[in-house]
Amino acid sequence: MKIIIKFSPEITIKSRAVRIFFIKILVINIKTILKKNKESTSIIRHWDYLEIRSNNNQKICTILTNIPGIHHFLLVEESIFNSLEDIYKNVILNLNCNIELSGKDFCVRVKRQGTHNFTSQEVEHYLGKKLCQNINNTRVNLIKPEKIVYLEIKNNQLFIIIKRFEGLGGLPIGTQQELISLISGGFDSAVASYMLIRRGCKVNYCFFNLGTPMHTIEVSKVIYYLWNKFSSSHKIKFICIDFSEVIKEIVSKIKDNQIGIVLKRMMIRSASLVADRWKITALMTGEVLGQVSSQTLTNLALIDSVSNHIIFRPLISYDKEKIINLARNIGTEKFSKSVPEYCGTISQKSAAKTTKKCIELEENNFDFTILDRAISQSCIIDVQNIPDQIINQHLFEVETKKILNDDDIILDIRTETEQRNNPLYLTNIKIKKIPFYKLIDQFSKLDPNKVYALYCDHGTMSRLQAMYLYEQGFRNIKIYRPPLSR
Repeated sequence: MKIIIKFSPEITIKSRAVRIFFIKILVINIKTILKKNKESTSIIRHWDYLEIRSNNNQKICTILTNIPGIHHFLLVEESIFNSLEDIYKNVILNLNCNIELSGKDFCVRVKRQGTHNFTSQEVEHYLGKKLCQNINNTRVNLIKPEKIVYLEIKNNQLFIIIKRFEGLGGLPIGTQQELISLISGGFDSAVASYMLIRRGCKVNYCFFNLGTPMHTIEVSKVIYYLWNKFSSSHKIKFICIDFSEVIKEIVSKIKDNQIGIVLKRMMIRSASLVADRWKITALMTGEVLGQVSSQTLTNLALIDSVSNHIIFRPLISYDKEKIINLARNIGTEKFSKSVPEYCGTISQKSAAKTTKKCIELEENNFDFTILDRAISQSCIIDVQNIPDQIINQHLFEVETKKILNDDDIILDIRTETEQRNNPLYLTNIKIKKIPFYKLIDQFSKLDPNKVYALYCDHGTMSRLQAMYLYEQGFRNIKIYRPPLSR
């Protein structure tokens, strides 16, 4: 069995040179991600598809669904045929038709390339008739079939499609230039970041901490999730800027109805300087036209005027319901709904329409050395190291255990997908599954007299969550890291 990857249609309509370049980037991205997941595969490049052979198709299929540039992919059985009877025998052999089709309406769909003494329709008719004759209580239904038998024929090769998986579509990361996303961790900026990842951009992140250290931790979960799921083929930067002193200066020096606009101008200024340092030409925000008073056309133009960079706003015409639905579909909703909207609270009194003269008069009262200091002290982290880097800022360490006591309880805090794909088995040790994004709400409901050891695949997220629980006053927590197998 092998996997056939079909390119996004946008790739197939490019000129020959551009198409070859895009496919080359996609192959590199796939290989990089599979290597990170310790999957050994061979990828054969064809003009209109990629072919992957592996011993772990289930895991690879899960990975491929989240790689930009893939329209869909097929799990197929390949064979050679000499006649229509050969095709029928292979279908019966590989599709378990007696179970899959018995008692159901079905149809056969065939795509064919090459020279044959039959048409695609003749193959469909032949197989439909033979299957009806040999399988009880089934019939052909071409309009609304319950099951569809998909086949592809290329010369004398037969590809029986066992299962079809939908991909992200879009363009491979790296085919477009990189940019910096001004991310708050909320619904909008997370979804906007995903949308430009899907368009082939290498998206770095700039976060302005307006709240507590825990605000940084909550936002880091969103960033880490976006990287790990959709863009782990690339090294991504996370720039964290402490804006607490900037906020104090703005609140004490700027009129209430101008605070939100001035704050966003300061953010754009800061992100632009960071972008210049890394020779990045574009910024991105999750702003939506008219969602709050600082996001009117007039105010957005004033905000943009402090930068020479292109500023993308992929959600500019979306409504909140659509954004939340997208967040739910891509998996960021569970993180974003727990992130405080500090920026929205500060901006709620903004004037819906102001002038450049008014804003500049207000900003004359601002001490820009505070902004310069905040930018100079910014922390730049490789996204894959987010959890470790954040934990290292704290002065305590939760105990890590390799050997557990019989009365210890493992809390498997991996995502449901990770738990399902790589189950944790331990003898005589109780394991309780609570994904990390549910842990904070559920931990207080657990028996306080028990000791809980947090577990994840790499140890980073378990340390992050343990640190947060420790800060909340819980002391019955440890981290479980199993001994390395020899």
